[in-house]
Amino acid sequence: MSKFFKGLCGTGAWCCFDEFNRIYVDVLSVIAMQITEIFEAIKARRNQFTFFGSEGIRLIDTASINITMNPGYAGRTELPDNLKALFRPCAMMVPEYSMISEIRLYSYGFKDSKRLATKITKSLLLSSEQLSPQYHYDFGMRTVNSILLAASYNKLNMNTSEDVMCLKALYEVNIPKFLANDIPLFKDITRDLFPGQTLPDFKKVELENAIIEVCNEIKIISNDKYIEKCLQLYDTNNVRHGFMVVGDTCVGKTTLLEVMKRSISSLAGLENYVVINAQ
Repeated sequence: MSKFFKGLCGTGAWCCFDEFNRIYVDVLSVIAMQITEIFEAIKARRNQFTFFGSEGIRLIDTASINITMNPGYAGRTELPDNLKALFRPCAMMVPEYSMISEIRLYSYGFKDSKRLATKITKSLLLSSEQLSPQYHYDFGMRTVNSILLAASYNKLNMNTSEDVMCLKALYEVNIPKFLANDIPLFKDITRDLFPGQTLPDFKKVELENAIIEVCNEIKIISNDKYIEKCLQLYDTNNVRHGFMVVGDTCVGKTTLLEVMKRSISSLAGLENYVVINAQ
């Protein structure tokens, strides 16, 4: 951090530390001392100053330090008082999920986007209230974004009603991360919000056959439940830029990833399948 601050002072640049309160509190205390020295030198209108034992550090007074933080989230810490006093706070309002969803759905070509946006956001709100509290559950803007991306993908590749497209997107994004006891509750919520709508059986025949072949090669049983989990992993990867596979030790997480890597690679050149070289 001291090396970073030296470069910042020497160039007079602005910086922004995103998710600043993810840093451990003991490290934040040291950073508070560093920032204090910089701000005091700027106030004194110095061209050079001594910074953490280094003399003659160049200082251009346009240098500025900004931070963003999400208080109250898991894995975040409260800023020490001496560090908090160095920054002027600026509060942000909670985004209007329904309006964002409506505009995005319009841009994807959905005609009834206002009603569908309300259903999507309502389903997430009810899920956050009724499902069990789990560390890996998220019903915020990231999940909304993933659902909208999945809906746009369905709009391009499906010839069915818009309700079914959005319902399928809700299932693809949320079902893979839910515990077994929460899945029936989530289905009840979506059944109330999308009355009379049922999802057809959308088969990925080529991928399912590839999964079965790979399972036979590495001598594991490819039952319906295992294939379903493989397809959920594939759908999740299509709508998120990053994800984690979680579960108890020795339940097959690494094997699942290996099966999907080999299955998708074997279909390279067909539709959107590519060779995966990741370890």
